[in-house]
Amino acid sequence: MAGAQEVTARFLEAFNAHDEEGMRALSAENEMFEAPGDVKLEGRDATVAYAMSWLNAFGDARIDVHSELVAGDWVIQEFIFSGTHTGALQGPAGDIPPTNRQLHGRGVQIIHVEDGVVTDTRLYYDQVQVLTQLGLMPEPATA
Repeated sequence: MAGAQEVTARFLEAFNAHDEEGMRALSAENEMFEAPGDVKLEGRDATVAYAMSWLNAFGDARIDVHSELVAGDWVIQEFIFSGTHTGALQGPAGDIPPTNRQLHGRGVQIIHVEDGVVTDTRLYYDQVQVLTQLGLMPEPATA
C-alpha cells in the first residue's frame, strides 16, 4: 500500500496534469474537504469537482509545493498556486468571469491518507490575495 507522501505526490501530479480521473482514483469515496469561504464538501464527486472548478478557470494552473511535513498518515504542504484566470471561476455568489490576470497565491493544505487514498483535505489560502490579484477588490491599505 502506498504511503501518505507517495499518495499526495501522485495526487499533485494528477492536479498539475489536469487529470480528473487521476484525482478521482486517489480520492476516497467519502472524502471530506474544507476550504476558505465556509466550503465543506463530502464525497469524491464533490471534492474532485472543486479541484476541477479551479483547473477550468485557470487553464495553465499548477501547484508547486515548497515545504512538506509528513507525520504518519498526515501530510502538510505549503505551496504556491499559479495560473492565468482564463475561464469562469465558480464562487459563492456565482461565477466570476475571466479576468485574464495572473494569480500566484500561497496556501497550505493538510491531507489525511488512508488505504492509499485521500480521505480528508483542509485547504487554507488568503482570499483577499486571490481577489486583489484578480482585480476584483482593491489592494488592502498598508500601515
